[in-house]
Parts: sequence; C-alpha cells; structure tokens
Amino acid sequence: MTLAEDEISISTHMTWRSVGEDAPGPKWAGLFQEYWPAYHQWWVRDGIEARPSYLEGVRALEKYMPEIVPLYEELCEWAGGSDSAARFLSFYCPPPYLTGCSQAIWPGKEPVLVRNYDYSPQAFDKLILKTNWQGRGVIGTSDGMFGLVDGVNDAGLAVSLTFGGRRVVGDGFGVPLIIRYILQTCETAKEAGEALKRVPSHMSYNVTVLDAKRNYLTALMAPDRPTALTHSPVATNHQERVEWESHARFTATVERERYLLQRLTLHVEPIEKFVRAFLRPPLYSTAFSRGFGTLYTAVYRPKRRSISLCWPNVRWELSLTSFKETSCRIDLPP
Repeated sequence: MTLAEDEISISTHMTWRSVGEDAPGPKWAGLFQEYWPAYHQWWVRDGIEARPSYLEGVRALEKYMPEIVPLYEELCEWAGGSDSAARFLSFYCPPPYLTGCSQAIWPGKEPVLVRNYDYSPQAFDKLILKTNWQGRGVIGTSDGMFGLVDGVNDAGLAVSLTFGGRRVVGDGFGVPLIIRYILQTCETAKEAGEALKRVPSHMSYNVTVLDAKRNYLTALMAPDRPTALTHSPVATNHQERVEWESHARFTATVERERYLLQRLTLHVEPIEKFVRAFLRPPLYSTAFSRGFGTLYTAVYRPKRRSISLCWPNVRWELSLTSFKETSCRIDLPP
C-alpha cells in the first residue's frame, strides 16, 4: 500500500505527519509549542541545573557548528525566546537516551541506504520535516524539532544513526543535531566525515553517510575517544567490539550485524528483497513496551533525493522534489 492521498488512515497506534516549510515560520512554531511540554519535561528531568546554560550552549555551537548559529537564533525566536527553549534547542549535553536501530548500504549499483529505527513510540516525534533552511533542501525524520535521526539533502547526501552501545556520557551534542548539521552543511561523504571527526557527541553513536556517487562511510562517535571513520556498510548497536554486554544481548546487536554482513556477501539481491529483510526478524523488533520496537524502516535514495518509510503493510513515499503534506496512521504489532 502506497500513500498517495492527502490523508490515509489505518487502524492506528501511531500517527505520522509530513510538514513542509521552507524557512522557520508559523508551522514550525506551532509544532514546537505542541511538542515542547514533553520535551521540556525530558530536558529538566535531572533538574535544570544539570543542563548547560544558554551561554554554554551558544559558545559550543559557535565553536563546532558556526554555520548554523544564525539558524539556531532564528529558531529560538520562533520558539518564543525563553531561556529554557534556547538551551534545549542547542542540544548541548542533553540527558542520556538509548535507541536500537540497524542500517546498511545496499550493495547494488544505485546508492541506497536502508535503516530500521528502534525506539519507544511514546518518545518520538512521528514527524517528517521538509525544509529549505539557509537555502539547503533537507527532508528527514524529526527529533527535538531542530535535529533529525535520518535524512537526505538536495545535494544527494543521506545520513542515519544507530546507538553505539556504550554507557559513557560526556560533553558534546545530542546526535540528532549533528545529523541536522551534516545535512545543512555537507554535500559529500568525505565532507561529512571531516565534520563528524570534528563535532563532539555526548554519547556513542554510529553515523552512516552515503552520497549520490555511492561514496560512503560509518563514523564511530564517542565522547571519550576520537571519532573513527570506517568503510563499513553496516551498523547496529556496538562499535568495534561489544562493550555493554547486557544491552548487546537485549538488542541482539551482534546477531543483527552478522545477519546483515552475510546478506552483503551473497549475490546482490533486488532492492525490494533487501528492504523486506528489514521488516522481519532478526532486524525487525516488536519490543515496543520496552522502548526498542522498530518504529519504521526508511529507504533513502540519494540520487532521487527521496525517502520511503516502510512498515509490513504500508509504504509511504516522500521526496524533496514531489512533497505533499500528509498524515499516516500505523497499527503497531502487539
């Protein structure tokens, strides 16, 4: 089933929306006010004193992501200009959070990045944002209203993330803002790799980037050691070795990695067959009550500047060139 109308509803537990706005404006401001109470509660859960000050966040942005500081300031204004909203939007040293996720680059000729996002449906924006902020077209899955967990830009650069499977927390940015920064400022995998080496992450994440010429890399980011750039086409929830045994067992990260690597060593299978593998175990998870169910499968095609969001019985097509604001209701398995 492909969504082609303005609104298609299925028997639902999770309702998605796609929203487009070229520059920060009333649509984004309305969305921010809608999501802000829950995000604010999360941001101050350890006490507001546990989060960096406004000045600390701004200085970190100026040091590591100066190109998007004007965009940050504009978003702060649309968010109402409060100190707490500005501190949140810097996404500097946020509270710790964990995801699951699997991602791999299809071995065929066309550059295609496929990923599963495993997380709690209660702590998720369920929002696709299409923007042209600072003159750069970007479409992706929103997180924190400024950040993204995956996306593609008008240069044909696709990016997605997985949790790196380590408990260490340090000084750095939440990875969704790093994903936004890459898509706002980079056009090639090489450029993205250089930026990923420079920008600090507050926890360990694996970030895979793929450009329109099928150049790719996976960056192993961590707050306590330098980012390592690898040529791995696969990432699950550990880095060079398992460092958090209980999390690895719970998420089956090693088994998922082996499964994907095995598929890549076989003959090149059709892209649709490759995608269907993400919609079945061991890649597809139904652990929704424990916060690690597969919320969606995303298929990014950099040359087309497109994203296909997939579920076992639904496929939702979106792109930078033919975008419609729609809504989609998805029934999650028990």
